[in-house]
Amino acid sequence: MIRAALFDMDGTLVANTPYHIRAFALFCQRYGVEGWEEKLASVFGMGNDDIMRVIMPEVVREKGVDALAEEKEAIYREIYAPDIRPVEGLARALAALHGAGIRCAVGSSGCKANVDFVLDRCDVARWFDARISGDMVRRCKPDPEIYLKAAAALGVAPAECVVFEDAKAGIEAARLAGAGRIVALATTLGREELEREEGLFAIIDDFDGLDLETLLQ
Repeated sequence: MIRAALFDMDGTLVANTPYHIRAFALFCQRYGVEGWEEKLASVFGMGNDDIMRVIMPEVVREKGVDALAEEKEAIYREIYAPDIRPVEGLARALAALHGAGIRCAVGSSGCKANVDFVLDRCDVARWFDARISGDMVRRCKPDPEIYLKAAAALGVAPAECVVFEDAKAGIEAARLAGAGRIVALATTLGREELEREEGLFAIIDDFDGLDLETLLQ
């Protein structure tokens, strides 16, 4: 029985992948880092510590990962703020889940500042009973810690949760956490790529494509 819903943020609550890529382009240009595009594509959904060490290890050793991550995310929020909007149908889905007695939490590898930024700017903060961000855990996705902590914050077992995800790292984290159901959004990855992932309950383009009655059976 599904009693709770756990939502990734980037690519799930908001289709913001292009803005993160733009922010990384500006950020890497600032530090003279080249060849970052292919490396970034391999680490979508992971935490900043892991991402930074993959795409700019030399700069991390010189500057430190925390300061670099804060600098990059400030660029992201600045360029995304004028355009931010939730994935289509999100507010309606959250209201419907609430009406069905399903509690909701965010489980994101992103930092707390980004989680607060998205929930507040998209006017959906009131629907979430817990917010677990990457700076609240020791290990980010694909480790299951974020989703285990999010489920615990709602007082439910992972098997009683549906997880909404968009990236391979997040889907793997949900699987390892023992999520009852996993719904993938085709915002970051295409449907063909998502169809190769095991254990998905459904693939949707946005939340208007969510069959809530079937999901909660």
